[in-house]
Amino acid sequence: MRILVTYAVQNEFTELKFPGLIGEDEVQIGYLRTGIGKVKSAFYLSEAINHGLPDLVVNVGTVGTIRHQIGDIFVCRRFIDRDMQKLVPFGVEFEIDSSDLLAQKGYCLHWQGEGICNTGDTFLTELSDVEGDVVDMEAYAQALVCRAKNVPFIAVKCVTNIIGQNAMEHLGDKLADARKGLSEFFENTGGAVVL
Repeated sequence: MRILVTYAVQNEFTELKFPGLIGEDEVQIGYLRTGIGKVKSAFYLSEAINHGLPDLVVNVGTVGTIRHQIGDIFVCRRFIDRDMQKLVPFGVEFEIDSSDLLAQKGYCLHWQGEGICNTGDTFLTELSDVEGDVVDMEAYAQALVCRAKNVPFIAVKCVTNIIGQNAMEHLGDKLADARKGLSEFFENTGGAVVL
């Protein structure tokens, strides 16, 4: 089984272990730093899928929130593009649910902490009416690429900032805590890909 782990910036890199992976003789884990934003993320992931043909893409990283707490971990299978959401009256798609393909393959079904990730090309620093649990700048684009290439996709995100309270000035301080929280999630609370 080939798992591709994506992350946006080096400070989000977390070496993941998937204990309890059942039914596979060999697990190969690759890592891809995509850069920040939807365009870079989609481009580099598309290239990586074309060359590496992963069985599963797991996006990990940090997110902001309005409703939750710093350190909360969310497992996202639903994604919203907040930039395209404004164009709904013109019939533009703005939401992706990756649950079906994950279920077909039997991947990550028992991972707890369900959330909706809202993706956009701006770093939100002020309170606004945002649909979803967490916000980032890459996950929707990666979900779109994976759906187009028929590769199961899931995102596991750690909250590092509360929008409108500590967006940029405290982000650096929270990255180490986020990496630790993500590592613990995969090591202790649901790292097995196949149940």
